[in-house]
Amino acid sequence: MKMIIAVIKPFKLTEVREALNEMGVHGMTVTDVRGYGRQKGNSEMYVGAEAATSFVNKVKFDIAVEDSQVDAVVDTILKSAGSGKVGDGKIFVYNIEQVVRISTQERGAAAI
Repeated sequence: MKMIIAVIKPFKLTEVREALNEMGVHGMTVTDVRGYGRQKGNSEMYVGAEAATSFVNKVKFDIAVEDSQVDAVVDTILKSAGSGKVGDGKIFVYNIEQVVRISTQERGAAAI
């Protein structure tokens, strides 16, 4: 099993969620986050003056999937979240050692 963590532009979340639902992925944990990468923040207008901000608002979501789904899920995120411009975000894939569903005590892939 793998944990896919993606950091994307907030306005792309609905499009990504719908695309993942269409392919059978029905669960994710979403967090509002701020950060920066190559774009090093951005500039915004504040009371008529331009002000630099150090962090850009993003959305981070976590999805647990079976190993066989990883490439398809990553490709779906790339297609639905990407614009080809700096700042589109990042995708990270981690190994999951164990998953346990609390309500039923199911373990492993059955708990996803």
